[in-house]
Amino acid sequence: MKKTLYSLGLLLLTLTACRKDAAVVPEEVEQVSSPSDATSFFLLNEGNMNMNKASLDRFDAATGAYRRNIFEASNPDVIRGLGDVGNDIKAYGSKLYVVVNISNKVEVLDLRTARRISKIDIPNCRYVSFDAGKAYVSSYEGAVGNTNKAEGSIVRIDTATLSIEARTKVGRQPEEIAIVGRKLYVANSGGYNPTNYERSVSVVDLNSFQEIKRIDVADNLHRVRADQYGDVYVSSRGDYYGTPSNLFVIDTRTDQVKKVFDVSTSNIWIDGDLGYVYSLEWDYTKQRNTVNYSIINVRDETLVEGSFIKDGTEKNITKPFGIAVDPKTKDIYVSDAKDYLSPGTLYCFDKNGIKKWSVITGDIPAHIAFIGMNK
Repeated sequence: MKKTLYSLGLLLLTLTACRKDAAVVPEEVEQVSSPSDATSFFLLNEGNMNMNKASLDRFDAATGAYRRNIFEASNPDVIRGLGDVGNDIKAYGSKLYVVVNISNKVEVLDLRTARRISKIDIPNCRYVSFDAGKAYVSSYEGAVGNTNKAEGSIVRIDTATLSIEARTKVGRQPEEIAIVGRKLYVANSGGYNPTNYERSVSVVDLNSFQEIKRIDVADNLHRVRADQYGDVYVSSRGDYYGTPSNLFVIDTRTDQVKKVFDVSTSNIWIDGDLGYVYSLEWDYTKQRNTVNYSIINVRDETLVEGSFIKDGTEKNITKPFGIAVDPKTKDIYVSDAKDYLSPGTLYCFDKNGIKKWSVITGDIPAHIAFIGMNK
């Protein structure tokens, strides 16, 4: 269908009057699809580091409208906007939690209006997960690039009071989190020490809120996803030279690695029995990126032959940087960061891997939070 685009011009005057930034990007709305039973979502654009360009978009499935730059529109009184590097976003209850890494904060927003409810200060925060009324945030603890900080931490937040309750130490530069039962699994990267990467997943007992063990996996870990069978999928970035990225499966009953897929993995989204994987892997030796799209059957723990994009659109995607699967329609969303400096693109594919629509986003579109999915 024909796309329509309009810019809320009066809003720009309001924002300029309320904020001290020299340049403010106004909210924009684009019609990208017909109203449908798809799940609405927020998309967090990371923005370039040290450029204060993180931004928040929203897709409304009921109308088919895609709204860009909604944080500024909902929070004209917040100086400097969303902040520097949006690293994670999740909905929980009636609130939206946005982890802004370099700005050292978690923004807590009203899920309906995107209006700020609270700001929680956490140094070098990375990812968030939830369980039983608590939010758990991984934190590098030290400043960006600080190689002297020995350990990172998991910060526990009460989602009713939005106050920090406790911290527990884990490995160096902890990344993504998954919770299975009363155990939290977090990938330790050691990314600030490329000659001495971390290789462990820390296991935290949520009852005592103490690290109870570390599972040896591989160098430079990043993604962590739980399936419905009691397993956790963990990706490694490798060292960008001779050691490639890979994907590992941990059995949470034994806390042992039980399978290695030999599949390069930048990101994975698990929906039911399927894990959707893309890889954007840089090799310093070859001085180039390699891009792949894969599907894994998590029930059988097997690699499915072929790509999950079936219509050739992958040729138009320069740098895949985010992935999500609609829990109702099974539509597949893949974002393209392009050159990391200019607006990206979000692609929507149907469950058969055929493109339905695409839309221009903010800079470095990366993280999607479906509304109504409390993961």
